[in-house]
Amino acid sequence: MTASETRPLTATRQFPPGFLWGAATAAYQIEGAAAEDGRTPSIWDTFSHTPGKVFAGHTGDVAVDHYHRFRDDVRLMKELGLSAYRFSVSWSRVQPTGRGPAVQKGLDFYRALVDELLGAGIRPVLTLYHWDLPQELEDAGGWPERSTAERFGEYAAIVGGALGDRVERWTTLNEPWCSAFLGYASGNHAPGRTDPVAALRAAHHLNLGHGLAVQALRAALPPRAEVGVSLNLHQVRPLTDAPEDLEAARRIDAVGNRVWLGPMLDGAYPEDLAADTARLTDWSFVQPADTATAHQPLDYVGINYYTPTVVSAAARGESGGGSDGGHGGGDFSPWAGAEDVVFHQPPGERTAMGWSVDASGLYDLLTRMARDYPELPLLITENGAAFDDEVAPDGTVHDPERIAYLHSHLDAVHRAVGSGVDVRGYFLWSLLDNFEWAYGYAKRFGAVHVDYDTLARTPKASARWYADLARTGVLPELPGA
Repeated sequence: MTASETRPLTATRQFPPGFLWGAATAAYQIEGAAAEDGRTPSIWDTFSHTPGKVFAGHTGDVAVDHYHRFRDDVRLMKELGLSAYRFSVSWSRVQPTGRGPAVQKGLDFYRALVDELLGAGIRPVLTLYHWDLPQELEDAGGWPERSTAERFGEYAAIVGGALGDRVERWTTLNEPWCSAFLGYASGNHAPGRTDPVAALRAAHHLNLGHGLAVQALRAALPPRAEVGVSLNLHQVRPLTDAPEDLEAARRIDAVGNRVWLGPMLDGAYPEDLAADTARLTDWSFVQPADTATAHQPLDYVGINYYTPTVVSAAARGESGGGSDGGHGGGDFSPWAGAEDVVFHQPPGERTAMGWSVDASGLYDLLTRMARDYPELPLLITENGAAFDDEVAPDGTVHDPERIAYLHSHLDAVHRAVGSGVDVRGYFLWSLLDNFEWAYGYAKRFGAVHVDYDTLARTPKASARWYADLARTGVLPELPGA
């Protein structure tokens, strides 16, 4: 059955009524105020202040100073016609040691932000964890330790109790794959450890923490609230149809996707994942009731997508690892248990990150999720691209490459909706140029340009283009098409 036979696509590519048009950010990338009002270091503060870890020694100490400029930023969101804004809470701003009572000044910041959003008619979408673990919890062992999952559940209860009367859509974790495997296996992200067994332990405790957080939120929030998770699921493609390349794709799908989908949505880890990683661990850190705890009813799953992942089996004498499919990289492969898999960069256009531009991967990922979990609504919680944006002499920022990227990916979303996929919103990554993790301020994903010397905000051409789309709900043709 073709897409047009299931749900006819309009010639104007109109999105459904009520579709959310948003943008997303993360606390450490934009807030700054790293030591104000009781906030203590997170693992990203420590990592960015460690020589050689972040490009040019950049840190998030100031970032783009959203902590002090949030009212201006919300006014900018309103000007751009956003109907929703996805942001994360800094755990160490709310609960500096990762345990015990909250700092009210930290909670007051998020209360004020949410009130400002609601006053502007913008729906807040709150993410509890976007990679910034309080350093004291990392010093106690971090995500490889079970206690961190338990502390995360307690933190969720605090934030849910403080903001549950204002926020109706909640996300527990953002991209736990990056937290586990880039943080504890490749070491390219905080806390910078290179232990594949610790990465697998971290993955499990992130799953467990997610379940505990959902339970805590359900207890704290009114019934109308929606709770989900954001996953950077990999659209894994074999380089060829050869059996060994198909096997390589299966292995990456297990450790990249089903390590989360299994516990969270199916209630069990996939058996092939355990077999693939048997030389590393026997998974004895999984206690009998853990997968039941991780398997909580969800109101939606957020999909973060940037580029597909192309893999093959390593040829004899060829080492595996290399690229990690667009979410990091480095000499130590983050793919625990799949060291004999080789990653490939497809030909064609690339972003400033070196990632291939291929919107078909997003369509394929959405239709897979609809096929495997047909009753589960989806949100695109991140999608966007970095390009080398420059301010023109007249003060404007022209970014036609980003507009083309967004157009192709939104067309893929529209085709998925036409195929019957229940996609309810799209969040552009990112609202603002910001601290791009290990790349520091060298990569610009924002629809709004930030001058890092003056912190002046200038909407790019893509921001104006996206504002028109948010206002009409109609995907326009590209200029000159």
